[in-house]
Amino acid sequence: MAMKKAEMESHAAEYRVLMCTARSALQERRYREALDLALSSWEHIDGMMQFERKRTRKEPTTVEGIDIVLKHAPLLLDFQSLDKLDALLKSQRRIERNTSHNMAEKLVKARGLIWDAHAMWDHLERHPGAREDQLRQALGGDQLQWRSVAEAWERMGLVSRTPDAGSRRLSLSTQMTEAVLAKCPSCGVVARGAKARFLGELTCPKCRATVLFVILSRRPGTDAKE
Repeated sequence: MAMKKAEMESHAAEYRVLMCTARSALQERRYREALDLALSSWEHIDGMMQFERKRTRKEPTTVEGIDIVLKHAPLLLDFQSLDKLDALLKSQRRIERNTSHNMAEKLVKARGLIWDAHAMWDHLERHPGAREDQLRQALGGDQLQWRSVAEAWERMGLVSRTPDAGSRRLSLSTQMTEAVLAKCPSCGVVARGAKARFLGELTCPKCRATVLFVILSRRPGTDAKE
């Protein structure tokens, strides 16, 4: 959509502020907040890209607000954010045309990673203290990727890695027992429970559909079911 110069400049300024705040959140290990900030920046991407093209005669080769989601949504098992990215790329073709990276291909890889991460989380729930060097034997795939996910989760405070005979024992951190609100993507009902409870498919207490609940970052104005 064509914009006036003042509109483009305003979008670019808003985008820079959100990215600065998101980077600070990442440095302070507030990953969910950083992801939410990145998502908020998307409404400014089109104006930002037009402004940068007008200012420098070229558009940015990468979009940080998208890169943050591609990197962290899979580790937070955030399927909804990747679905939103898919919709964004389809509605704003400028992003795919004018960046140096194949965003669609990166999204496919992120979707693959999120399912691998989901399988690994389920394995650790079922086998507390599982050895890191046995993940490939248990889950298949690439051992280096399993280790990479474990290291990322350790940095995020989601998993503890305890040295054991040349490898590491993996355990889910207690913070995943904290109470959160999660929304059924089928009927919209909001349920409350331990965060770990919503990392696998559940039967919705209202519509009875078997779904992956979406963990909410903010408390909505609806009643939650226990």
